[in-house]
Amino acid sequence: MTNSSFAIAESGYLPSEKFDDDGKIKRTGTWESATAHIITAVIGSGVLSLAWCFAQLGWIAGSITLVLFSVITMYNSILLTDCYRSPDPVTGTRNYTYMDAVKANLGTLQYKLCGIAQYGVLTGITIGYTTTTAISMAAISKSNCFHKKGHQADCKVRNNGYMVIFAVIQIILSQVPNFHKLSPLSVIAAIMSFSYSLIGIGLSIAKIAGEGLGKTSLTGIPISKDFSGTEKMWKTFSALGDVAFAYSFCFVLIEIQDTLRSTPPENKQMKKATATGIMASTVFYLLCGVLGYAAFGNDAPGNFLTGFGFYDPFWLIDIANVCIVVHLLGAYQVNTFSNNTHRHKW
Repeated sequence: MTNSSFAIAESGYLPSEKFDDDGKIKRTGTWESATAHIITAVIGSGVLSLAWCFAQLGWIAGSITLVLFSVITMYNSILLTDCYRSPDPVTGTRNYTYMDAVKANLGTLQYKLCGIAQYGVLTGITIGYTTTTAISMAAISKSNCFHKKGHQADCKVRNNGYMVIFAVIQIILSQVPNFHKLSPLSVIAAIMSFSYSLIGIGLSIAKIAGEGLGKTSLTGIPISKDFSGTEKMWKTFSALGDVAFAYSFCFVLIEIQDTLRSTPPENKQMKKATATGIMASTVFYLLCGVLGYAAFGNDAPGNFLTGFGFYDPFWLIDIANVCIVVHLLGAYQVNTFSNNTHRHKW
């Protein structure tokens, strides 16, 4: 009897035109839809702070850090794709979530520890997405205010109301029981992420063409009487954390892989999707970080679209912030679907 036969016998189901070997409705995801999920999860709010990260790290460390994290993420992700099925990566029993894969390969204790770590990280990410979305929504109001009253006007906008609006929308979207049904949202979100990244790149190029290069350094902001060594150290660690956050998606990789159809094998499709998604994200990260730092130099804001590194054209800034909001609506769902899966089981 073959390995696939053992897996089918263990599950108690025979695959058919409507059902997979685990008895669930046949998965129809492709490597393209998985790539959209990955890009949605990877290119998040982290891309907006990369110019600031370069200002802290400098040209040398900034570039090396971005490439290094992309390689680490790629290697880790490729290893994870073979953990979707156990013990055989092609014919073994399916693991529906990252935690299921940990339990199948490492045991119960590691499974519990993983749960604490994974849901802790996911909680932090969702809080970050909520605040970033609220800031972007408020930035649209501020941008219009500055356009009408001038750049020196007092245009304070409270974020609390926007957080409530975002939360209500997420509650509605969280009722979707099937990850694959979120594919259209992920495609739209991926397009939005490319859109606001391209707007940021274009605005940086325009600033360089109009005002010249900002003051940059090979090692970042130099230590001075106004910028102590301790402050330099903490901001360097913060920049490294921002870059690491910008590549955080591995803990939802198994959930994304569970949307793929069985042929060709899921691990082969996922490896292709992972390579495509991470390489595309890295190219955009490098462009945003390098051009943003070249445009603003050591004065790069923490968020070059909501920190008002740019004021004009105000309508383009508004479009970029709308793209951020739409993208994070999808990214929130991609990153929290494992939580929703357990909630639906309850």
